[in-house]
Amino acid sequence: MTSAAAVDWEPLRSAAAAVVTRAYAPYSGLKVGAAGLVDDGRIVVGCNVENASYGLALCAECGLASALHASGGGRLVAISVVGEDGRHLAPCGRCRQVLWEVGGPSLLVDDHGGPIPLAELLPGAFGPGDLPEPGDPGA
Repeated sequence: MTSAAAVDWEPLRSAAAAVVTRAYAPYSGLKVGAAGLVDDGRIVVGCNVENASYGLALCAECGLASALHASGGGRLVAISVVGEDGRHLAPCGRCRQVLWEVGGPSLLVDDHGGPIPLAELLPGAFGPGDLPEPGDPGA
């Protein structure tokens, strides 16, 4: 588990602020950028991409999870999510679940009050351990 003090937050915040300029948000006008620190030291980024059907919009955190796997995988240890004005944004419920898969309960989420573990944002999360093993009754 990485401690909040061990994370250099400024490069994450800067990367999130840089990628927010690439967001595609013609419907809501809310541009979002996300940057995550991978356990091997890489920084991966994502931005939101909206769609006219609204429900098919992709959040910045989803783009970040895709970039993580497209660039070699690993586990996220810290993430910063910001709006176009630079303010911290909390991941939505769907994104908290996506982040759980790629970072787990100890993933540190940058917040205006200081970094907090994802487990505090998504208590009682559903994860791989909740799925039945192949061949188990009821699977």
